[in-house]
Amino acid sequence: MPRGIFACFGKPHVHSSAPAPAGAAAVAEDQAGAVLVELFLSQGCATSPEAELLLSRLGRGDFEVEAPVVVVLAHHVDYWDYMGWKDPFGSSLSTVRQKAYVEALRLDTMFTPQVVVQGRSQCVGTDQDALLSAIGSAPRFPSPMLQANFQRPAPDSLQVSLSGVLRMKVEGQANVMVALYENGLLTDCLKGENKGRVLSNDFVVRKLEKLCTVKDISAKKTVSGTVNFPLWEGFKSSKCGIAVFVQNSAYQIFGSQNVLLPDNM
Repeated sequence: MPRGIFACFGKPHVHSSAPAPAGAAAVAEDQAGAVLVELFLSQGCATSPEAELLLSRLGRGDFEVEAPVVVVLAHHVDYWDYMGWKDPFGSSLSTVRQKAYVEALRLDTMFTPQVVVQGRSQCVGTDQDALLSAIGSAPRFPSPMLQANFQRPAPDSLQVSLSGVLRMKVEGQANVMVALYENGLLTDCLKGENKGRVLSNDFVVRKLEKLCTVKDISAKKTVSGTVNFPLWEGFKSSKCGIAVFVQNSAYQIFGSQNVLLPDNM
């Protein structure tokens, strides 16, 4: 195992959690919304493919979970790239986001594959029982009701305009984030710990942007904004979607929404 603060795990790990701040109580179960599940992984980690398969099955609805909707995102980190295989979807921004969770949850180690649920609890990404337990016990909030408008101002650019209500009162300050993700990716891994394998990846975060910042607003107040995503070679809108979520300064999630892209973008 490499030295330093990084580790690549496959064994179960007890999840830790952080309490919700005052003024942000979860809604009753019959009013509850989606739960955001984020996987941090790398194609350079031997146990990440197993976690990726678990996340893909979760996103397809293969498991019975208490949450009415689960929004899933896969963040590919870049700190394993030196091990012999450079993850084509790896991003320093994903590494920064994982580090923020490590600090917020007061963990000692960054590792892959790691799952973070609602920004409040975490477990090893291969531990199905721990993952489903974390989803079941996660606080839930009304999902935003934002309408999306998609435009292609240039061949290599996607413009997403969102407008609607968050459906929950925000006390203090929070950011409305938008992630563009892609499904159905296959990679022939030629080097590293997964050498010789064909790796399948879904819900891969291609870009994460801030739509807007809100502060002390009511549940019915309209929010709006526009984000621009640079596109990649081979982009197909039918394989992509966006996830919208509300996140406070402690990286805790207060509602999320999933929107598929039109097939003809």
